[in-house]
Amino acid sequence: MAEEKTDESTLTVVLAFGANALVAVAKTGAALFTGSASMVAEAAHSWADTGNEVLLLIANKRSRREPDDVHPFGYGREAYVWSMFAALGLFALGAGVSITHGVQELSNAEPAGDFLVAYIVLAVAFVLEAISFRQAYKQLRGEAKRAHRDVMEQALATSDPTVRAVFAEDAAALVGLVIAFVGILLHQITGSPIPDAIGSILVGILLAVVAVILIDRNRRFLLGEAASPQLREGATATLTEFVEVQSVSFLRMEYVGPRRVYLIAGIDLVGDYAESRVAETLHSLERRLEENQYVVRAMLTLG
Repeated sequence: MAEEKTDESTLTVVLAFGANALVAVAKTGAALFTGSASMVAEAAHSWADTGNEVLLLIANKRSRREPDDVHPFGYGREAYVWSMFAALGLFALGAGVSITHGVQELSNAEPAGDFLVAYIVLAVAFVLEAISFRQAYKQLRGEAKRAHRDVMEQALATSDPTVRAVFAEDAAALVGLVIAFVGILLHQITGSPIPDAIGSILVGILLAVVAVILIDRNRRFLLGEAASPQLREGATATLTEFVEVQSVSFLRMEYVGPRRVYLIAGIDLVGDYAESRVAETLHSLERRLEENQYVVRAMLTLG
């Protein structure tokens, strides 16, 4: 019933943090040096992404705490809480600053200069963002292959909000860099700062769309998302492999964190059991199911 590898998510986020921090510093310098509205938007985008990676690292760490008496299903849903904070930050800081600055530039446009600096920074940023995106894409591609989905479907369906966030933010970053390049190039060719300002607004709109998608996915998992059909089929197959189980009458699995599920099933036992032995057998089967690292709790009843 495995869905993904745990350590790979942390590697993906750490790599994204390093890339975004370097890019944010470079873009900020270029924005101050050139006065480009698109570069200001890109700098705001990268600083928002850098802060988001910190929140995603917190999400990874806190969500892996073991269940206790206060939280018998564990702390897995903390991943969606902190990832929600990151998505809200992307919306408020990344999108908000980019759109606001672009609108201000439209009404009070000032020409930029030193375009070569902007182009060099954009090129370096594209390489670094591409490296980070490749790691997130590689992880999702492996998960998608195991789940028999394409990469985009897996990005939306995965129970791991951190890899989804890195994938979406890096994809948006690459598209945003292209938009910024076009805006700055048109600014240089036409001499008008309006294309540059429009580029800033477009980057902001792009970030807003990505943020809304991430917010919605985290909201759904916080409310309780059912496990995929593939995972339910795997759980059913696991149950029927137990010699004590004749059939499975119903099964429900709900995510309680990244790669963590709560399993409820109704089963028919093989043969006739005394009432006292039924309870003992069900309890034994539950414990065996919970030996799987992806099952936080299992509850079995007679079907």
